[in-house]
Amino acid sequence: MDDRERDIIDDIGGLISEERSLRDRSTRELGLSEDEKSRLRTVEVRLDQCWDLLRRRRALSEFGKDPSTAEVRPAEEVEGYQS
Repeated sequence: MDDRERDIIDDIGGLISEERSLRDRSTRELGLSEDEKSRLRTVEVRLDQCWDLLRRRRALSEFGKDPSTAEVRPAEEVEGYQS
């Protein structure tokens, strides 16, 4: 694991922590403010982008390619995936 991958994993950890905090606050209190709802959505999208980047970096590495060529994809692209 290189430094960049470690940074991505650290970012994921921080975002997960923030997401849990916001979700916990929404269930303990009477929901979230509009700003908090917006922040939660931003965190969710950013998490999707980080996971996507990490998966693509690992795939490139697995096939002998340079993982540093992977870049963060736009939110619209990452959020447009279909199951």
